[in-house]
Amino acid sequence: MPDRARVTSLEAIERFRARLILYREKAGRALDEVGDAVTRTRLWLEHDAERHWEAEIRRRTRELEQRQQEAFSARLSGLRETSTAQQAAVHKARQALREAEEKLRRVRQWRRQFDHRVEPAARQVEKLRHSLGPDLGRAIAWLNDVLRTLSAYAETQPPAAPPAPTPKPAPTSDAPSAAAPESPHGNTP
Repeated sequence: MPDRARVTSLEAIERFRARLILYREKAGRALDEVGDAVTRTRLWLEHDAERHWEAEIRRRTRELEQRQQEAFSARLSGLRETSTAQQAAVHKARQALREAEEKLRRVRQWRRQFDHRVEPAARQVEKLRHSLGPDLGRAIAWLNDVLRTLSAYAETQPPAAPPAPTPKPAPTSDAPSAAAPESPHGNTP
């Protein structure tokens, strides 16, 4: 078993820490953008969209009235060709007005349903955004501590190795060895 751990890749931990920091920044920006989009959409529904389509309905109603008046005038003058073209213009203006009325109806429906449909998801996004900051901040601080500790450990010198045991002196050949085998004739070699 080695006397020391082999710390070989502090760079890998540092790269991971750097990527974690980038992730936290990007995720934070993305979640902020989602929150901003929810706010912009709510304001658009509550203020701008309804006013826009109400104004469009007024404009398209005037356009339809004008086309109907032109068709009526053409019919009175007896211009059959012009009357057909005028009727097509009336039909197109009537379709445009119906489209604007439908869009206003949808905007009002979205405005009523917005909080019910969007708020649960928006709350989850906010919860995630608030937990990402502190949790990833603690993880980054922990990685800093790990890097500091491992760097200090890698720089320390291993303890001096105990002196190697000295080998026992070999037995001298003058004294008979107790473990020497006897020869078949009863003599020791």
